[in-house]
Amino acid sequence: MGIYQVTQGQWKSVMATEPWSGQSVVDDNVKCAATYISWEDAIEFCKKLSTREGRTYRLPTEAEWEYACRAGTTAAYSFGHIDNIRVFAWFSENAGRIGAKYAHEVGLLRPNDWGLCDMHGNVWEWCQDWMTTDYYAASPEDNPGGPSSGSGRVCRGGSWDDPAVFCR
Repeated sequence: MGIYQVTQGQWKSVMATEPWSGQSVVDDNVKCAATYISWEDAIEFCKKLSTREGRTYRLPTEAEWEYACRAGTTAAYSFGHIDNIRVFAWFSENAGRIGAKYAHEVGLLRPNDWGLCDMHGNVWEWCQDWMTTDYYAASPEDNPGGPSSGSGRVCRGGSWDDPAVFCR
């Protein structure tokens, strides 16, 4: 799990593309989180980065993402109550609704207790898993691997344009 979301600068360095270029609601800044990234492109980024660095990079499973996000807590938010969200997350009330309609620079707000930044808000984050409506009701509790098929891919964390309740 990366400490920060993938930035525009990192994406461009690995992929030599700028999917956010020409799109609305973008701050063209190498330190901002990369946006307009499809799940397939995220997988390709992991493959290319793995080859480049000689290490294996991949998207986390949904269970891995949740575990890392919560940083050892059992609360819906790693920082406890939703009232504390402003110092941990870019979301509609401190970004989108006040004219800052774009993904922000990574790492500007407080990290969770494990040092991971922007787990809540800023940009949605892709997970490896397929999305289904009934898998987790019957899944194993110890690091479920996710269903083998579904209607789409799971993303977690919320964004700068979402209300606080979506940033979990």
